[in-house]
Amino acid sequence: MSEQLRVGMVGYAFMGAAHSQAWRTVNHFFDLPLSARMSVVCGRSPDGVAAAAAKLGWESHATDWRSVIERDDVDLIDICTPGDTHAEIALAALAAGKHVLCEKPLANTVAEAREMAAAATEAQTRGVRAMCGFNYRRVPAVALMRQMVADGRLGTLRHVRATYLQDWIVDPSFPLVWRLRKEVAGSGALGDIGAHIIDLTQYVTGQSISSVTALTETFVSSRPLPSASSGLSASGSEEFGEVTVDDAALFLARLDGGAIATYEATRFATGRKNGIRVELNGSLGSLVFEFERMNELSFYDATRPEAEQGFARILVTEPVHPYMAAWWPPGHLIGYEHSFTHEMRDLIAAVAEGTNPAPSFTDALQIQLVLDAVSRSAESSQWTKVEPV
Repeated sequence: MSEQLRVGMVGYAFMGAAHSQAWRTVNHFFDLPLSARMSVVCGRSPDGVAAAAAKLGWESHATDWRSVIERDDVDLIDICTPGDTHAEIALAALAAGKHVLCEKPLANTVAEAREMAAAATEAQTRGVRAMCGFNYRRVPAVALMRQMVADGRLGTLRHVRATYLQDWIVDPSFPLVWRLRKEVAGSGALGDIGAHIIDLTQYVTGQSISSVTALTETFVSSRPLPSASSGLSASGSEEFGEVTVDDAALFLARLDGGAIATYEATRFATGRKNGIRVELNGSLGSLVFEFERMNELSFYDATRPEAEQGFARILVTEPVHPYMAAWWPPGHLIGYEHSFTHEMRDLIAAVAEGTNPAPSFTDALQIQLVLDAVSRSAESSQWTKVEPV
């Protein structure tokens, strides 16, 4: 590790903390040609970003992301901000010759995503790399699922079922945070968590969504305004604002490889905290992944003798499983944060090797086009084709 990849991160809340953990640990477990250096973290609050830098392990801090892009000791910009800022930061970073990691969804609109994808494609000609952060595809069980499908273990794929269930806004007194405002977040459950299961299913199947029919719903139309200091509503607040995003999104889809699919993304599934489930049914078997048991796959092999058939549990902790050789002995489980460490591992390797990391901005644009088709279908109540990239 004679060379460094010097990182400037913009945003330091939930995703910023997860990314910081990954940057801190990636070189301690993976042998990589570049060593990640946490040069600077950026945020709007001087006191907040200073505290975050000390807590999360960054060498310095700033309050203007433009100054971070201009720094000579920064090679890569890691964007962990709300969606309304993704395009401006990413475009400026790419123009300045900085590699970019941008959290999902890529942008708030298709127009922004197209501009970002075009800029990333142009930047590739200058050796600049860009990746969108869909971390769940880096869970070892998910990567193994993809391998098994590609190896033909399920035969002809027929059904895809995907759900992402949360409940953190069930209480109508929960405040109008930025994720509930279209002008900041772009969409609600659809873009926030629905994007993840769109990426997961397309990744593991190797098929892309070609058309959809959808409905979306907003169950609570107004919420208390958050206080300026905490971001949470003050007790007894009588000031309310309009919720301008969906609370839930459901859609049927056709995939370009012939499979049919169902998707459900909601933040109103009472009792569900982060329930992701993907099931694939094929002519030779089935596979099931559930994030609450993220180190496991359930596999039904229809080619086995009748007396031996049934769903079998695969514990994905062996050194031969994706990413696992870097971690603990078999049977010792890993967690949510490891998916981000694997993300940084793949990104560092791509930058060092001069290859394009995945998912690229063009891949993320395709997901943005699916989100757009779902939104348009929900408005028209008709089957809607996904526009081509």
